[in-house]
Amino acid sequence: MIRGLYAITPDEPDTQVLLHKVKQALAGGARLLQYRNKLADAGLKREQAESLAALCRVYGTTFIINDDLPLALEVAAHGVHLGGEDGDLAKARRLLGPDRLLGASCYNSLDLAIAARAAGASYVAFGAAFTSLTKPGAVNAPLELYRQAQTEIGLPIVAIGGITLQNVAALVAAGVDAVAVITALFNEPDIETAARNFAAFFVKHSQ
Repeated sequence: MIRGLYAITPDEPDTQVLLHKVKQALAGGARLLQYRNKLADAGLKREQAESLAALCRVYGTTFIINDDLPLALEVAAHGVHLGGEDGDLAKARRLLGPDRLLGASCYNSLDLAIAARAAGASYVAFGAAFTSLTKPGAVNAPLELYRQAQTEIGLPIVAIGGITLQNVAALVAAGVDAVAVITALFNEPDIETAARNFAAFFVKHSQ
């Protein structure tokens, strides 16, 4: 289920440090975890992905691999997330089979989301919702886009980019199903509390 806090890992070369941080996020209520490391070599990526997959099994957390379909299949992740230049979505769906998750980055384009749905995506992500420290040059996805996508796409909607505890309420009110967070989660001194605070917004909204 695509719902709540969607934690995205930081570029952490020390696997034990990464596991310690992620464990706090999962303990705080992150429902999904995406492994994303743009700096690691293939060996380190496999080591970290296998360790995170095992940790997610313990917590019952959905585990997604970013931009690497072969790795997702190798470590038996729940799915893969692909950006616009990371491979053909329809081909990825065929290789994943019908049961694994396929996420698609759609930036600020409803048309991309419609195409992703047709190609077999399980959910679509729009962003940057706000100015992002991770991708400062990213296009902006306005709140109205999330509202429109919620009524027209018929898939879970994920927001990403610059999301903090100070602005997440606007996204939840706009109808997003999950918020993908890196900096405002893993840069916090108390990651578990930050995760719990993010997760609480979705609990309040569902009541």
